[in-house]
Amino acid sequence: MGAVERASPSGHEADVAAYLVDAMRPWAERTEVDEAGNAVGWFGTGPTRIVALGHLDTAPGWWPVRREGHVLHGRGSVDAKGSLCALVCAAARLPAAFRERLSVQVIGAVEEECASSRGARHALQAYPRPDLVIVGEPSGWDAYTLGYKGRIVAEIAADRPEGHSAADEASAAATVALAWHTLEAWAHATSAGAVGAFDAVQATLLDIASASDGLRQRAVARVAFRLPPHLDPPAAAARVEAELRQLVERTGASVRIAAGESAYRGPRDGPLQRALRVAIRAEGGVPRPLLKTGTSDMNVVAPVWDVPIVAYGPGDARMDHTPHEAIDLREYVRSIRVVERVFDALAT
Repeated sequence: MGAVERASPSGHEADVAAYLVDAMRPWAERTEVDEAGNAVGWFGTGPTRIVALGHLDTAPGWWPVRREGHVLHGRGSVDAKGSLCALVCAAARLPAAFRERLSVQVIGAVEEECASSRGARHALQAYPRPDLVIVGEPSGWDAYTLGYKGRIVAEIAADRPEGHSAADEASAAATVALAWHTLEAWAHATSAGAVGAFDAVQATLLDIASASDGLRQRAVARVAFRLPPHLDPPAAAARVEAELRQLVERTGASVRIAAGESAYRGPRDGPLQRALRVAIRAEGGVPRPLLKTGTSDMNVVAPVWDVPIVAYGPGDARMDHTPHEAIDLREYVRSIRVVERVFDALAT
């Protein structure tokens, strides 16, 4: 509850990082807030290295944290402080014998919810490559995630002299609105044969704004694209620019596309998948492998570390970023037991 009580939107994670380091210190071999602001704890000194990578930051928005019976309400309870704290608790409960076989490095990363993924990128540079990675993201206690879609964000801007509303020439706002409709149509057309959501291009209008000082009109729209494995960010950016080329030439609008992340889809079987399946069954569940249409730090670290990796954590991901975010603490405790069983299996 203490982690959820500390507001930590992206870029403002220092308070919760200090809290988490203090919470880990009695149970860890060592802890620190690293140069990026990540909260890091090391549990065990064994030869098999496991990174448990969660994130400290949350989506914007805040309301008073409250507990109603078994349910904890608050920003970050699901996405993804519940998952991170479950990993911490499981690591802290490693028996002494397993601490001689495993080395579990828990990383509470900063800025996962924004495009920078600064904490995960720092981890890639600052720490040795592990043998296995568990990413702390909500999957539900009886499921685990094998992959996430990729992402790019396009910004379309229009700037033109002010004119009368009865004029034939499109306003700046109309220009960026037309760009959005063009890109939405392209996403639908290019995904017509997709088998499911994971293999489709999804376009979302993040925001659109316009203003005038009486002399010039300005308008900006941001469009996010979730990308399937067969479409990497450079190829997607080229397609977006091609779709808008005529509009840009006709209106003078500009298009800027931020560097994105490629989709990642891991194998259905491996040491982590097997350990999770056994652990979930032991807790009375039926394990479910998932492919998510969002993006996470798995997209950042998986291609570089190139080791077995899954995402796991308690909570209903449909509550992510919503004003109804809440987690059932019974599920949270169950997920801790699942991760404990995974560590037991990997140690033996």
